[in-house]
Amino acid sequence: MGVGGDGNGESPWKVFTAYTRTSLARGEKVLLVMDPDDLHDDEVVSLLDRGSGQVATARASGQLSLKRNTEMYVPDGRFQEQRTIDAYAAEVDRAFSEGWSGLRVTADMGWAPRVNLDQDRLLDYEASVAPLFTDPLFTAICWYDRQRFGDGMAADVGKVHPLRVMERLDALDVTESPDGGRIAGTAEPSTRTEFVEALRDALERREDSGPRRLVLDLRDLCFMEAHCAWQLISLASSLPTGSELTVRCGELLGLVLEQLGADEVPQLAVSMEGEQESGNDDGEGTR
Repeated sequence: MGVGGDGNGESPWKVFTAYTRTSLARGEKVLLVMDPDDLHDDEVVSLLDRGSGQVATARASGQLSLKRNTEMYVPDGRFQEQRTIDAYAAEVDRAFSEGWSGLRVTADMGWAPRVNLDQDRLLDYEASVAPLFTDPLFTAICWYDRQRFGDGMAADVGKVHPLRVMERLDALDVTESPDGGRIAGTAEPSTRTEFVEALRDALERREDSGPRRLVLDLRDLCFMEAHCAWQLISLASSLPTGSELTVRCGELLGLVLEQLGADEVPQLAVSMEGEQESGNDDGEGTR
């Protein structure tokens, strides 16, 4: 995954905190690869822990590991692509041998400007690590600071990374498609207007008034308030007779929609899908 930021120190740590604490709770090992100028290790643990004791315990047990990006990427001052790929592959093997259910990584990519690495070479490296992401045990977030890399580089990285992560948790990421779209993030009061507008754009974007087959991917929507759920059901019910809107979502969101009356809307089909632990699309269930 790739994520970019504007240098605001608060936003990325909100994402990293949620990412780290969720991964630890799932029995996964977490490797934080930070810039040498970032917080000291003890400060990082304190920031992520927030008095819960969970992160401090994970560090003591070896479930949480902290390294600096210069150590992982340029240990001798030079960047070698295959050496870095091998280093991460070894970390995956180590996590598995230690008994963890997977490895989650966050890596600050600020090491590249430190060694004046050509941006084209960095993009080539990002594209070359794609095979690592086929391993269901491995997930990584690469952090690009726009103040260091510029908007152009952040956008280019987004094109070669398998996924992109939003900079803030209280935000929406909308991707349109001819037959629907994808909405990720949180549908809450602060994003309600944007969410409803995105729904209208996805469902009302048509050249004729006849029946349509639409797919709305909400699998990466981590929260939906009741008002937004009602709006989704209402808009689905307004589709022409014979239309079908398939909403792909997690089990919790699916149950909420059904409890609010999704079953009573003939144009609406709720497809509840569990996490894709093996990298495939199996285990799907539609009401």
